[in-house]
Amino acid sequence: MSRKSTVVKMLPPRRPDVSIEPLVKQMLSALGEDPTREGLQRTPYRVDKALKFLTSGYDTDPAKVVNGAIYSVKYDEMVIVKDIEFFSMCEHHMLPFFGKVHVAYLARNKVIGLSKIPRLVDIFARRLQIQERLTQELADCIKDMLDPIGVGVVCEAQHFCMMMRGVEKQHSGTVTSAMLGSFRSRKATRDEFLSLIRS
Repeated sequence: MSRKSTVVKMLPPRRPDVSIEPLVKQMLSALGEDPTREGLQRTPYRVDKALKFLTSGYDTDPAKVVNGAIYSVKYDEMVIVKDIEFFSMCEHHMLPFFGKVHVAYLARNKVIGLSKIPRLVDIFARRLQIQERLTQELADCIKDMLDPIGVGVVCEAQHFCMMMRGVEKQHSGTVTSAMLGSFRSRKATRDEFLSLIRS
């Protein structure tokens, strides 16, 4: 089943003139705090600034970040960038989840600048997310940009919504994967990728 291109799919631009500072003040009051006390006076400003940074992926076009760093090379082997650290925010509780991503593609005579892959991770991580969607969006983006023979993405993360609340399990982790093209259809390709990211 075909999916819409992640590269060209841009969300409506945010309104930079809208501040969430008044909302943070209301939230502090609702929690039983005094927003005017010394330690909290600048908190609404800091939260506004922090959240805009942590969700800056909404305003970022992957194609502009890659900026043409796609090169024609006679190469048809696997390229892997592993252990890419990321931080994101769960869309259900707006609490952080964090971990590492491993990205691989089987080239079709076209490669991407290696530093661009971690930048793409940041774009999709800096949105309100669920881990499953983050993993799929990265795979789709690499596929759309490179038209490779296959793409594999594995994401390993820990979620504060499980660690701080709910089941309160401190050491549980979640692993998600997205396999496209030969990574899905050929077990040998998939096994090679999984073996290499574990080594």
